[in-house]
Amino acid sequence: MNNQFRNPSTEDQEPEEEPEIKLKKPKAKEAAPESTNSTVVFFKRLFTEGGVSKEAATEMLPFLLFICFLCMLYIANSHMAMKNIRSIDKLNKEVKELSWEYKSLKADLMFKSKLTEVAKKVDTLGIKELTEPPRKIIISSNEH
Repeated sequence: MNNQFRNPSTEDQEPEEEPEIKLKKPKAKEAAPESTNSTVVFFKRLFTEGGVSKEAATEMLPFLLFICFLCMLYIANSHMAMKNIRSIDKLNKEVKELSWEYKSLKADLMFKSKLTEVAKKVDTLGIKELTEPPRKIIISSNEH
């Protein structure tokens, strides 16, 4: 098959072998633990042997700043969400307390508005309860 995207000059050439990269084994220090020594060696190799160059680091700087900005937004968003949850819980407790207060005041009002309770309260003022039913007053049209 013929690949239309392949450059014809590269078909005739044999692929070059990549040179082997030999890494030097660091000398183990007796005083430092092995894990600390290996991490130090890893970062030294990463930054000194061409893993990350100064140019590449400066090119990545805007992206890293953008990632840091997104992280700060994420943290701020989580703090605001927790603050909102706390205020919602506080308001729910306040609504429950006001509901209980409303129900207790309503029950007191219903109790105090009974006929016997009202009669007891107005008895001190000298007003007495009617013993006979009220009478209807009828006015004829010519008496007017």
